[in-house]
Formats: sequence, C-alpha cells, structure tokens
Amino acid sequence: MSKPFKFKEFTIHQDRCAMKIGTDAVLLGAWTSIKHQPSSILDIGAGTGVLALMLAQRSSEIPIDIEIIDALEIDEAAYEQCVENFENSVWADRLFCYHASLNEFTDEIDDTYDLIISNPPFYSEDFKTDNQQRDIARFQDAMPFEHLLAGVSKLLSEAGEFSIIIPFQEEEKFIRLAESFHLFPHRITYVQGNPDSEIKRSLICFKRTKTTLEKTHLIIETGRHQYTDEYVTLTKDFYLNM
Repeated sequence: MSKPFKFKEFTIHQDRCAMKIGTDAVLLGAWTSIKHQPSSILDIGAGTGVLALMLAQRSSEIPIDIEIIDALEIDEAAYEQCVENFENSVWADRLFCYHASLNEFTDEIDDTYDLIISNPPFYSEDFKTDNQQRDIARFQDAMPFEHLLAGVSKLLSEAGEFSIIIPFQEEEKFIRLAESFHLFPHRITYVQGNPDSEIKRSLICFKRTKTTLEKTHLIIETGRHQYTDEYVTLTKDFYLNM
C-alpha cells in the first residue's frame, strides 16, 4: 500500500491513484505563475489533487482572492481520492473535483478560467502494461495533446494563462499544435536532473496573445540529494526536507 505523501501544509493520500506524487507535479505546481491574480483555476487530469492543493496554498499566502479551484479527473478511484484529499485540507471550501472527461466537462461548463494547469499523461510509446488504470494515467492516448488543447482553448479566459509540463522532445510539436488553437508560449523553463544530463522536461506557460518569450533553465541537483539553490527556492514551501 502506498504511503501518504506529507507536504508542509497538506497530506496527499495516493494508494488508489495510478500516478503517485512525482517531481513533475511539484515542479509544475511551484513554477506556475499566479502573478496575474487568477480568480478561478482549473486542474485538468487532477489525479491526487496535488496541483490544486499547491495552488490553494500559494494563493492563500499572498493572498489572492481566488473564488474557486476546480479539478477534473476521469478515473473513478483517483477522483474519489482527490475529493478526500481536498476535504482533508484547510482549503476545502474553495476546492472542487468533477468526475468527468474533458469533453463532457467542456460541453457542460459555460464558465472560463483565469488559470488552467495540467500535468498530462504523455507516454506515447506503443506499449501497454497489464495495469489499465496506470495506463490511462500515463499514456497520451487517454488524453492526446490535441484533445487537451482543444479543451483549454474553450475554457481559458481571454487574459488567462495555461501552464503545463511535457517531455522536452515533445515541446516543438506541442507548441506548433498550441498555435493552431491560438495559444502562444509566454514562458519556458528547461529542466535538467543534473548539470551533465540532457534536458528532460519543458515547463511552458501559454497565453492567447503573442508576447516576448522568456526562457530559463532549472537544474535540480548537482549530486545525489545535493539540490541547487534554484530548486530549493522553488520547492521549499512544500517539501518537508527543504
């Protein structure tokens, strides 16, 4: 049984979720900008609910007057666990999870969101495991990028921002696809595990208007558990050992 993951201000139970807490989610939740003071946030493919909880914590510290943080999860077990994680947090009054597909959600919801965030499934390799729940959580065909971007283009407010983490090798294709939905990269951070490793992930923020693109690099550690100052600064409000 998977142990709960304890952050500084909330705990994530994840025994019923196919995708456990990982570096990608924590990076995305900490990196995503809330400087534009969103009043509404949507997490697409919420899993445990960690991104919504991170943004609830961050917005309460500034504070920003966020009216609602919604989450969307298609897997029933993950949805139920997400709801429990929300209810057990101090921000339960502003967190809400929908059990629906992105298509169902976009058909039913007329509102738009000032910030949309997603740590999507992106294993597009042509293999599957014998664990269907894990496959749905991990494989891109459960929510292909085109499907995700179509939903975001309908749900994002005019001045809103869309924040995502994807494999670096998928970045060029994803940006090209996003532009076909009139979403343009505003900020990119390239993530490396250590100074000698290849770039593994791209953190990207999109807007509806073209702006000057800001590019930065983030290296996680210089040696085993020797974290860089930049990584510590980004994640210290969340990780217990930072």
